[in-house]
Amino acid sequence: MSDEPFNWHDFLGRWQEEWVPRADEDDDDEDDAGRTVVRPGRPGAQESAIAAAEERLGRRLPTSYREFLAVSDGWQVDETAGVYRLGGVADIDWFQDPYDMTPLYEQNLGDSPREEDVLLAGMWRRALRLETDSDMSYALLDPGDSDQDGEWALCVHKGWSGELPDRYPSFRAYMEAMYRGFHSDRVERPDFVNATTRAQDAHVEEARLLALRGRYEEALPLLEEALSFGRPHSAVLLNQLRHLLAPRSSRDYGFLVADPRYLPEILPVEAMAPARGEWRLGGDDHWLGMMTARGAARETVEAVLGAMRDGTHRYAPPGPWGRAVAEAREAARWGATDAAWQVLRDALPMWEAPGPSLIAPIGLFADPVLGALITPERGREILATPRAGETGTAPEPVPDLDPPGLTWLTEPAANGRPLDGYRCVWVEGIEPARLPALIGEEGAELGAPADPREMSWRAPRPHEREGVELWEDRAVVAVGRTAEAWAFAFDGESRYLSKLFLSPAAAASSSGRAVVVWRDPRHSTPGDHPAAFHLSVAEQGEELYAFTARGTEIQRSGTIPEALDPARLFRPEDTEPDCELRVLEALHTELGLSLPRFALTRGRLPTFTTRSWTRAPREGEGFAYLSIGRHRS
Repeated sequence: MSDEPFNWHDFLGRWQEEWVPRADEDDDDEDDAGRTVVRPGRPGAQESAIAAAEERLGRRLPTSYREFLAVSDGWQVDETAGVYRLGGVADIDWFQDPYDMTPLYEQNLGDSPREEDVLLAGMWRRALRLETDSDMSYALLDPGDSDQDGEWALCVHKGWSGELPDRYPSFRAYMEAMYRGFHSDRVERPDFVNATTRAQDAHVEEARLLALRGRYEEALPLLEEALSFGRPHSAVLLNQLRHLLAPRSSRDYGFLVADPRYLPEILPVEAMAPARGEWRLGGDDHWLGMMTARGAARETVEAVLGAMRDGTHRYAPPGPWGRAVAEAREAARWGATDAAWQVLRDALPMWEAPGPSLIAPIGLFADPVLGALITPERGREILATPRAGETGTAPEPVPDLDPPGLTWLTEPAANGRPLDGYRCVWVEGIEPARLPALIGEEGAELGAPADPREMSWRAPRPHEREGVELWEDRAVVAVGRTAEAWAFAFDGESRYLSKLFLSPAAAASSSGRAVVVWRDPRHSTPGDHPAAFHLSVAEQGEELYAFTARGTEIQRSGTIPEALDPARLFRPEDTEPDCELRVLEALHTELGLSLPRFALTRGRLPTFTTRSWTRAPREGEGFAYLSIGRHRS
């Protein structure tokens, strides 16, 4: 409870003065002048009456409830569901658990119950019952759940709901919440205008301007309070702030989906969940029905959902901001996510709101390439950047996310485990779009940007594809460009590096130098193969040198530069992680190789399917094919 002085006379007087029925109630209590006569309160109880009630109960009442009774001896709460009227000093009494709720709650405590669960289980027998009119609901003041000021928590149990009671830290907190609910219930009445509604609407406008000036932390509490009063526009503004603070969350933007000013930003964002298959309740038809019920044309909704589902949607706002978005997408499309973010960061002040209900470029979320770039840190940077013509202090830029080189491949992934093997082809001096023609299977083309966490599940299994031999090992690879301008094709979950391996380096090098790396990290176990690392370098269609280190065995060909000599990189006395780290550092230093970590682990890159990385068995050779199924979590 706030330390600020609280005046029950002013609070209850304002509530009573503002009282009007809800929009769905009949206004049939009028005086001679036709004005509504409503008295939700009563005259205050005398101190002697309050003291007599305390003597009867055997307890002194908590301060906020005591002060309330002195101003109004009871109250018409008028909640939409639950408690309707609170009694006065003559009505209150101990609840005494007439429905045996205590055993029900005690049996669920377990061996190490939380303190709040213990308090709730004991509340039923010691609580003071306040309500005199309700819908199977009870307002219970609990003397066993008190704070440092001696205030008792108030629990509202709705017997018909099957839910845990709603807890308020004090009687005052409960009444303030009911007052906010009173306002929310009447927000649809056009004549419900008073000092409180005007003040809260002014707070919404103040928060909107603060947000556009980058002062979102000041805007948040204003919008949260306005939302608790049900004020128009507060929810949609607050949802934008919360969405950018938690980018992976979902938000409801209500009827903005049908407004032509906001539809290009809002509708694709709303379509993200059903496009990912996460809309469980009724499927597409239910979601489409919801959007059309909000006023959006069904054809438009279906088209947006289809574009989101197949990855062809593009966030394309107008003006300078739109040009920056297109430039950033082109950079991020090939993996340069830090450079893309720098373009967006520099252009954010030029973003223009299409109308007063939009305070941030949330349409970025729905772009299949740019949406992945918005981390919580970058979301806060967007919110802290003055925009839409407003001025303010620019925030400190968040650090870049991509480390140089390749050593990040040895670090744990988001799930805490290192990559389950990886293989990559780098080609110098070409555009990434040429890679399918060099190393792709017949007819291979770049596909839509894909989530790297799903790529392994899209990898073709030989026994599932007509015309693919069981010995073949075709990979679904992510395609991009490194900071040093090498085109790359990366597979982050490779299979067994077999002795039928055929390096694609020569085929990839028809226009320039190509490098192939394959890392199989599996450890030596009885009946299993040892860990392996392969490097091959080719130029103009000819392999220059190569080596494969498999446990302590090293196979080599060609003239290998000293810096990449496997005898130096794979020393028997070193651990496998040390050797891997050393060779990755050498590849970066000697050949200038790198890979964009963010794009390959959290971003979206185009993909294609390669030719087989293994050759056909020759006469006298055999092979084994093993397929292991896994459930996605």
